[in-house]
Amino acid sequence: VANEGGKHWTVNEVRALIRIWSDKNIQQQLEGTVRNKRIFEQVAARLQKFGIDRDWKQCRTKYKNLKHEYKSAKSAQDSGSTSRSMKFFNELDAILGHSTMEQASKSDNDESERPPEWTEAKSEKDSIG
Repeated sequence: VANEGGKHWTVNEVRALIRIWSDKNIQQQLEGTVRNKRIFEQVAARLQKFGIDRDWKQCRTKYKNLKHEYKSAKSAQDSGSTSRSMKFFNELDAILGHSTMEQASKSDNDESERPPEWTEAKSEKDSIG
């Protein structure tokens, strides 16, 4: 996919973009809308605070490219192929890995859907250690 704006993203720039993208608030906004210019303007403004000069279009393009690359790598992995891998796969998997099909049908209030045994067992385990 063509690199809009001509200037390649450095590893640090991509990391910063992923860090912002991993913000739950940003994720929810992106999931809920197709017209996302405003969201990417926020992302670009936050990158600016890190000293990274990217406009909203560059951010959106990079986001789309990363998402596409992740999905390709993920489906290759799911089909048993190990040849297709990518940089930042683990970071993106943490963001996108759980938000594939199951999240589309699941509401956002995970906390209330958790069985009470989980939270009790967890606190019990924590107090033993």
